[in-house]
Amino acid sequence: MTNEGKGRAVLATLPLARAAANQRRTVILAAALAAASLLVGASFGRWDVGLFVAVGVLLGLVNSVLTELSLVRFADSVDLLSRKQFAMSALVRLMGVSLIAFVLAIVFWPAGATVLVGLAGFQLITVVFTGFPLIKELRKA
Repeated sequence: MTNEGKGRAVLATLPLARAAANQRRTVILAAALAAASLLVGASFGRWDVGLFVAVGVLLGLVNSVLTELSLVRFADSVDLLSRKQFAMSALVRLMGVSLIAFVLAIVFWPAGATVLVGLAGFQLITVVFTGFPLIKELRKA
C-alpha cells in the first residue's frame, strides 16, 4: 500500500472524516446552493442577502455533518448511549446552530434575516432528498 493509500485509510478511521464522506452529496448540494445564492444576490445588487443565505446554507451543512458525526460516534461507541443522552446531544447541536443563526439575523437586520431563509431552505431540501429514497424503499417492500 502506498503512503497516499495509508493516509486515506487512517483518515477514513477518523469520525469527522467518515461523517463528511457519508455526507458527500449533502456537501455538494450545500456548495451549489451557496454559490447560487451568492450569484443571484450579486446579480440583483444585493450581495449581502446572497451572502447571508449562503451562511444559512452552510449552517445547515454544519448541522447535517455534526448529526452524521454524532451517529458515527454512536455506532462506533462501546458504551451505548441512552435515548435521553442522544436526544440531548441533538438538542444542544440544534440550539447552537439556531443561536448562531438568530444572532446573525439580529445583528445584521434586515439582510441578516435571510440566514434563516438559507438554513430553512437547506433543511427542507435535505429532508426531501432523504425522503425520496425512503419512499422508494417502502414501495418496494
